[in-house]
Amino acid sequence: MQIKTVGVLGCGLMGSGIAQVAAMAGYKTIVREVNDQFLDRGLGRIRKFLDDGVTKGKVAADARDKALANLSGTTTFGELKGCDLILEAIVENLDEKRQTYATLESVLKEQTILVSNTSSLCITELAAGTRRPDRFAGLHFFNPVPIMKLVEVIRALTTSDATYQAVFSFAQSLGKEPITAPDRPGFIVNRLLVPYLLDAVRAYENGLGTLEDIDKGMTLGCGYPMGPFTLLDFVGLDTTYYIANIMFEEFREPAYAPPPLLKRMVLAGRLGRKSGQGFYKY
Repeated sequence: MQIKTVGVLGCGLMGSGIAQVAAMAGYKTIVREVNDQFLDRGLGRIRKFLDDGVTKGKVAADARDKALANLSGTTTFGELKGCDLILEAIVENLDEKRQTYATLESVLKEQTILVSNTSSLCITELAAGTRRPDRFAGLHFFNPVPIMKLVEVIRALTTSDATYQAVFSFAQSLGKEPITAPDRPGFIVNRLLVPYLLDAVRAYENGLGTLEDIDKGMTLGCGYPMGPFTLLDFVGLDTTYYIANIMFEEFREPAYAPPPLLKRMVLAGRLGRKSGQGFYKY
């Protein structure tokens, strides 16, 4: 399964980052968005990231130029028909993903591999909604994609050995460090991270300390790069709440149940950095 041309569905924060690293790795990369406004915003984000990298001396000017030359955008599915691998990074909604796959498969080659960047949905369930369950897998990147080295590779029950090996090797070719994660809610990282974040919210609700002191305790006392509340604001309180609900639905363990404060903050629109206010104001 030789991969030369890569398609990316979605040019939001994750999709644009995935498209960038694929283009920088030398792949012809085509990113698809639902309209020109979202597409231009995503491609602009990539150009700014690369330009800033050149200015700071972290990216060579010729590497930036080669990456941009490898990159193109579209608002149609037809432009993706020649892709060898498609990375889906659209909204975390099962029905939306299934509808997208159905439209996409009408133009794809039979041998094209389809992978999802989902952080919480069941890969086997996603694969079952396609005509290529043996050529479907999960490839979970972390934000910001160009900087974070880790990628989780998830096999569905139906994923063939050849597909798994091709996806794992592809992740390595992007300069990432892939790990194999089970097809269970949260995979490896969020399975361990989300209960920690939820417990921090419960501890704060119960008067353990101030936001600042709890965050400082974990950064200076444990060496974490971010405290739990700074991290929650960075990831997005709505994202954490969504993943926690899926994990609780699967395992029915109290550790995965979203605390009342988290639910109320999401309902109030205090989602973190992206909304200007979460546990902290921005």
